[in-house]
Amino acid sequence: MSMKEIAREIQGKVANLALRMPISWVNILAGPPVAVDGRTLDGRIQWFLKLLAFSGQPAAHTMSVVEAREDYDAFMKMLGGHPAPVSSILDRTLPGPAGPMRIRIYRPAGTVARLLPTIVYFHGGGWVIGSLEGYDLACRYFCARSGCAVVSVDYRLAPEHKFPAAVDDALAAYRWVAGEALSLGLDPDRIVVAGDSAGGTLAAVVAQTVRHEPHPPCLQWLIYPATDMAGDTPSHRSCGDGFLLTEADMRWFRMHYLDADGEIADPRASPLRGEDLGGLAPALVFTAGFDPLRDEGRAYAERLQASGVKTIHREFETLIHGFVGMRGAVHAAARAMDDMVAGLRHELAQLGR
Repeated sequence: MSMKEIAREIQGKVANLALRMPISWVNILAGPPVAVDGRTLDGRIQWFLKLLAFSGQPAAHTMSVVEAREDYDAFMKMLGGHPAPVSSILDRTLPGPAGPMRIRIYRPAGTVARLLPTIVYFHGGGWVIGSLEGYDLACRYFCARSGCAVVSVDYRLAPEHKFPAAVDDALAAYRWVAGEALSLGLDPDRIVVAGDSAGGTLAAVVAQTVRHEPHPPCLQWLIYPATDMAGDTPSHRSCGDGFLLTEADMRWFRMHYLDADGEIADPRASPLRGEDLGGLAPALVFTAGFDPLRDEGRAYAERLQASGVKTIHREFETLIHGFVGMRGAVHAAARAMDDMVAGLRHELAQLGR
């Protein structure tokens, strides 16, 4: 283990201990409650952000791409909690547009279904960072709690692979899973397309693109998705600094992902700009109150509803962007993840009636 890895492990243990302090201590140490846009930040999140500031943790946009990737994966492992039990985890490759593409298949324990419902999951990270390894704890949790198989997709990242490489990989992965479902013991008619942040964008684009194909998704599960690359909503201004994901970070991601500003209007980059959202799979859209992406996520839910798509939108008003990686350290994040999975299970059960 390198000195950097040892330092990160120590940092993670200290952070977890600090975040598990009694809430009365946390409220004193975190300072006066933070309120923005009529919402009050969760106390442990506020304390977490204060700890980050004390530690001198650099912002993503100040790092090299390699450093940011290492840091993000370490963050997900540090705060993601204990590994949830699953029956099996299989790494394999599928044919991608630019060569073999890695996927990781999780199967839940204790299921007797011949064909499993499946979540095709695209990880977050601004199309620049994030990995199968970084999202391992989250995907184990989703698999164990939902009763679904989870297929986590290792799509190509920028800046090595610019837009629309990630979109092309996401589409190829979804189509492969749908086509090979029966041979994998998966139900081709119960495939949920899902993701958080940039992965939520990819999931939304996949749902739009494959809606008329033989096996479109039965549900969209979009967790604080980026739906408009212009980034000009009120929440980008009110929540764009001080809440982990910043406007400067978003510019950094956009610079690495897109070749030109003209691509912002492409619905494959900004699914909110799709001309026709009719006929899409029902959607569960979850947003966070202290997130620059909050308003565009809500706007996408509203457009889906206006297009006749059954859509449930819920805002976790006390949380910040990235709470999927905080289940092990922030009680409100753990509750939110429980609620999101409960919503997914409910909708899948409704579809089966």
